[in-house]
Amino acid sequence: MIFKFLKFIIVGFSGLVVDFSTTILLKEKIKIHRYIANSTGFVLAASSNYLFNRLWTFESNNPKILIEYSTFLIISLIGLLINNTFLFLFEKKFRFYFAKFCAIMVTSLWNFLANYYLNFTH
Repeated sequence: MIFKFLKFIIVGFSGLVVDFSTTILLKEKIKIHRYIANSTGFVLAASSNYLFNRLWTFESNNPKILIEYSTFLIISLIGLLINNTFLFLFEKKFRFYFAKFCAIMVTSLWNFLANYYLNFTH
């Protein structure tokens, strides 16, 4: 489980790059509302993370890829709710991007455990 968690963190770092890049582009350059920009970045990162986690972290060969992806997205959407709640609660105390980074750390733990126990159990 620890080795899988380390792989999950490495994949998560790539998702962090996708998430932050998308959020910064949408929020700062295109001027989209911060929660929409944050949510878009999160969903794009979750989708890329699914692919890498399926292939590398959990080495899934589940033929029901749509069910597995749907479960991954549901877990990620619950994570998004946790992420946005954390961001809402702490962005006033801290700078937006520091609060976002902390929200990602909390959400990552949820995502790993939920996927480890509920989704990639084959």
